[in-house]
Amino acid sequence: MSLPEKLDQFETLVNMLARLRAPDGCPWDREQTHASLRDDLLEECYEVLEALDEGASRRLCEELGDLLLQIVFHARIATEAGDFELGDVLREINTKLIRRHPHVFGSLQVKDADEVLLNWEVFKKRERGSEISTLANVPKQLPALSYSQEIQGRVARVGFDWENVDGVIDKLVEEVRELKQVDNCEQRRHEFGDLLFTLVNVARQLGVDSEAALREANKRFFRRFSYMEEACRRRRVNIVELTFDEQGALWEEAKREVA
Repeated sequence: MSLPEKLDQFETLVNMLARLRAPDGCPWDREQTHASLRDDLLEECYEVLEALDEGASRRLCEELGDLLLQIVFHARIATEAGDFELGDVLREINTKLIRRHPHVFGSLQVKDADEVLLNWEVFKKRERGSEISTLANVPKQLPALSYSQEIQGRVARVGFDWENVDGVIDKLVEEVRELKQVDNCEQRRHEFGDLLFTLVNVARQLGVDSEAALREANKRFFRRFSYMEEACRRRRVNIVELTFDEQGALWEEAKREVA
């Protein structure tokens, strides 16, 4: 059996998926459906994000390939079902890029990136129809922080936004005060949600990706707490038996030693 050639060609990947899905192909690949691949697609997206966060170009190259495989896989399943073909996917996105970039592929003039984003929302609204909400097509499966930042960005592009970050920070202080005043679990959950939503708004105003910032904070915490555990092992002490102040001092040491 001959092996695929031209491994740097997109067509090779397409043909390989067709071969794997053929009656005499791979049993596992042949069993897959859109539904069975759902978690794999989500996992590959997160692994791409992790590679981006790490600034690991070699890993990013690999993870983008894994993500591309998922796209071609789903297109192949759709082709077999007679729903659509990969060419339809490419045609849709190429047409959309042309339609939404009239300042590049047409005669429209824009002064900056902000105007491009504003036009983008206008074009999307026109495509959806005026009766469809600006927020309707934001994927609800997004992580909550990402979803929050996305819907805030959408409404900001149509003018519903704070003038500057100072107003949002004032709102943040207000939300903290309201959280401190509630005295039952349901109200506490409600007010904490408002507080998180406002924090995301602060991040957006500052140009910070909330989801990425929290992922990075989680990783820092993991590294630093792991340092604390290792330090305790070296010193033959049990971290559970340390006082709060002793744990705090060890945490400060970890912050100095671990980025």
